[in-house]
Amino acid sequence: MEEKVSKPKLWTKDFIIVSSVNFLLTLVFYLLIVIIGVYAVDEYHASASQAGLVTGIFIVGTLIGRLFIGRSIDSIGRKRTLFIGLILYILTTSLYFIHLGITFLLITRLLHGITLGIASTATGTIVAQIIPNRRKGEGIGYYSMSTTLATAIGPFIGLYMSQHTSTQLIFGLCFALGIFSLITAFFVSVLPLETANKPSEIKGLKLSHFIEPKAVPIALITLVIAFCYSSVLSFINFYAIEINMVRAASFFFLVYSLAVLVSRPFTGRLMDVKGANYVMYPAFVLFAAGMLLLGFAHSSTSLLVAGIFIGLGFGNMQSCTQAIAVKLTPPQRMGLATSTFFIFLDAGLGFGPYLLGFALPYSSYSTLYIILGAVVLISSALYYLLHGKKERASTNVLAR
Repeated sequence: MEEKVSKPKLWTKDFIIVSSVNFLLTLVFYLLIVIIGVYAVDEYHASASQAGLVTGIFIVGTLIGRLFIGRSIDSIGRKRTLFIGLILYILTTSLYFIHLGITFLLITRLLHGITLGIASTATGTIVAQIIPNRRKGEGIGYYSMSTTLATAIGPFIGLYMSQHTSTQLIFGLCFALGIFSLITAFFVSVLPLETANKPSEIKGLKLSHFIEPKAVPIALITLVIAFCYSSVLSFINFYAIEINMVRAASFFFLVYSLAVLVSRPFTGRLMDVKGANYVMYPAFVLFAAGMLLLGFAHSSTSLLVAGIFIGLGFGNMQSCTQAIAVKLTPPQRMGLATSTFFIFLDAGLGFGPYLLGFALPYSSYSTLYIILGAVVLISSALYYLLHGKKERASTNVLAR
């Protein structure tokens, strides 16, 4: 009974508000990403490469936003940074209503991505501050579920609306969601840090002013696994057409999201109690198994089971590696650690499809998934070298 009383509260008002804002931001991102390429072709007669650039340049913008806000978030103030990001996010969303050609659309996408980078880095940093240290893994796992829900709901809304309404109405919805997220953010309380960044710490152009060195090893693991997962995001529909499983593929990300939602509460607590290795090593195996099963898929059932395995694997690795990056970092550099984590995550997801595209003329989708499954399994050794053995040593010390 005493243990229950002393257990720090996780589901506070501020935690729910910040998670909700993150959900709305991510929802708009995934809603637009499935329709914007087609919009560019229909509205501006864009070529296939231009349509791809319109889709992908958003992630480049997100990287830029994260890179430059990470070093300044604590000097500006975490809540103030969130408001700046959200206001700019709303303003850049309004640019979609202006029709000045494909170049202007590209600029709009880039600027919109930058503002998402600013706002989402702020939400990730604030939530890491709000979550009690003893429940960091569990808390970030729950927070990450807001992104997981958005990855399932966003594309569904985007595709549904594109079939039943105009693109202008879709842009209107995105604009309204941006305003609602700003209104919601007014109710969050963020305590100031006891230790503020000194002016000398943020002057100059040192790499440590943009990237948190302590978060880089685990961020490298995130880069590799995100690179592998990007093949699923980008090519699953093409693969489904090739193997005649389009109907089953439409449920793939729904099944993936359900697997993450069901498992994350358990895996978050497991990480806090036993350590990250107890989550990461099984997740490597499950992710690799899912990729291999996807490559060998010959029925709708095997395709959907692959979605479950990938959700249990990559879905939990994503929240676990974010929690590790935050735990390794002092509170005054938490914003930089969050930014560093997402920079590597976005780089893997954003540049992965482009780089893997060079391999496709020489390989089938099936072979590509099988090879990437092997890469996931091999990357578990990289995890051991960069973090796993240190995690094991610290866990053993605590157990004594």
